[in-house]
Amino acid sequence: MRKAPEGIHALIRRPVEAMGYELVGVEMLRKGRFDWVLRVYIDHEGGVGLDDCGAVSHQLSGVLDVEDPIADHYDLEVSSPGLDRPLFEPAHFERFKGRKARLRLIVPLRGRQKLDGILAGTEGDTLLMEEGETIHRIPFEQIDIARLAPDF
Repeated sequence: MRKAPEGIHALIRRPVEAMGYELVGVEMLRKGRFDWVLRVYIDHEGGVGLDDCGAVSHQLSGVLDVEDPIADHYDLEVSSPGLDRPLFEPAHFERFKGRKARLRLIVPLRGRQKLDGILAGTEGDTLLMEEGETIHRIPFEQIDIARLAPDF
């Protein structure tokens, strides 16, 4: 999954949780040859609004400026997870067991790189995903992107 390095994740976790938010996940995405996007997803029991994202962004900017963990230029984005919530950790897959999800895999599974199905749980380092009558067993390290697929 597109997770930021553990050191950056740990650096961000402390101030986010101290402000009373859940740190859903942190992504580091290449934007250009030397540019990055550091995307931080936060959540809160009452939901997350623009003011929440702004407050967390302001706090994290100060921490990241002092610690300077990223050598290249980057843009910081703070966001709610939204209806198509990204899934980063095995606990996320368990939490949303029974819900529809979309995966993009690093290595194709039976010739397919994209899967849509129902989260059926986890077994150790493996995700169980139901697609029709088939249960796929997907190692977490093979998942590039995982998101809930909301029904509309």
